Amino acid sequence: MNYLSTRGHPDRKRFCEILLEGLAPDGGLYLPQTYPQVDTDTLAKWRTLPYNELAFEILSLYIDDIPAADLKAICAKTYTAEVFGSDEIVPLRELEDGVYLEALSNGPTLAFKDMAMQLLGNLFEYELARRGAELNILGATSGDTGSAAEYAMRGKKGVRVFMTSPDGRMSPFQQAQMFSLQDENIHNIAITGVFDDCQDIVKAVSNDLGFKRKYRIGTVNSINWARLLAQVVYYFAGYFQATASNDKPVSFTVPSGNFGNVCAGHVARMMGLPIQTLVVATNENDVLDEFFRTGVYRVRAAVDTHETSSPSMDISKASNFERFVFDLVGRDPARLRQLFVDDLGLKGSFDLSADPAFQQAAERFGFRSGRSTHADRLAMIRDTEKRFATLIDPHTADGLKAAREQLVPGVPMVVLETALPIKFAATVVEALGEEPARPKKFEGIEALPKRVVQLPADAEAVKAYIAEHCD
Repeated sequence: MNYLSTRGHPDRKRFCEILLEGLAPDGGLYLPQTYPQVDTDTLAKWRTLPYNELAFEILSLYIDDIPAADLKAICAKTYTAEVFGSDEIVPLRELEDGVYLEALSNGPTLAFKDMAMQLLGNLFEYELARRGAELNILGATSGDTGSAAEYAMRGKKGVRVFMTSPDGRMSPFQQAQMFSLQDENIHNIAITGVFDDCQDIVKAVSNDLGFKRKYRIGTVNSINWARLLAQVVYYFAGYFQATASNDKPVSFTVPSGNFGNVCAGHVARMMGLPIQTLVVATNENDVLDEFFRTGVYRVRAAVDTHETSSPSMDISKASNFERFVFDLVGRDPARLRQLFVDDLGLKGSFDLSADPAFQQAAERFGFRSGRSTHADRLAMIRDTEKRFATLIDPHTADGLKAAREQLVPGVPMVVLETALPIKFAATVVEALGEEPARPKKFEGIEALPKRVVQLPADAEAVKAYIAEHCD
């Protein structure tokens, strides 16, 4: 399996090369040259597999430069009941007729990012040991990626983590999860700005090829193909739990900010998983909803990025969207560069409303979208608790609202849960008047000493900090 850049760089690389690299040299994102196809016989074989074995089967279609026995051992080490709380790993629960919640938040940091990050940590450690090398991971987080990455990488040999986050824009619980870690290989950097500023810094550093090579910079954001690939697995697992046979379509609704989670669903669908619709659920930062309604992709400036009660989705530049648009325009790198480098880079937007390709977003690729407000989230949290005795976090509430707007009789709708409610306690208290349950291991976490530095939204300042702590 070889991988190419969305922006047309001539090199073709193997999985373990892009695992440690992040962005391609031309600033593009890596994708497989072709999506492996899964037929009904294969689906039938996979249907009864334990999660770790299903993960091995799917990952092995994309990873052929790690010996099969080693990859199988990595999957078995990663996906255990001890780490994720149940043998199913991602148990499915039917809320009401045709509407399901897929639990993705039972890992170490109580968010769906653990599903991929735990695997990524083990892959990094394996490949770095094989090479006798070190890696400095630079990441950006709007809340959950950071803690998931840090918990997965803490204590890993040969790995340092430099995680940027928007200063004051995460929930107190999210901040405490990250900033209370005292491990020497973990560095928290609070950036004066919004998440998009953090993401821009990561991309700027990754595009400085000299600095990237000198300091061995890698990424854990979903621009890293390995992380997105790991997320493909739970679409298959959710499908198998929601159906009794492989001739029935299923739809998924995905709370989305950076488009990585739902892009994994797109990959699963391209492989042949019978997904009818992929519903992109946004909050007031509705860049993606606007595109799927109008064909216009218009990024927002930091000043126009709303601070909401589903803060992990407070994103106005969806990095992984480039992967989908690459497929949407027929994998034409010249057209992709025109849209993302010329139009988006110079004008801050591109318009596909008159392009026949835009119609394919829904017709061929199955995408729909929806948008929520703070009032919608409160109403959905109250309704779900009252009718189903189920407590959800505000991001999952965004997903449930959009899901109910896109229901089709006879087609199960699976909503991907994103986090446990304790991570966003203030909104749950506002909705219900009481605190959500807190796992014992996180009691008093907000009062622990914090290890974090504050820096301006400046890539050079971040590079100087990395250099100082790597020399």
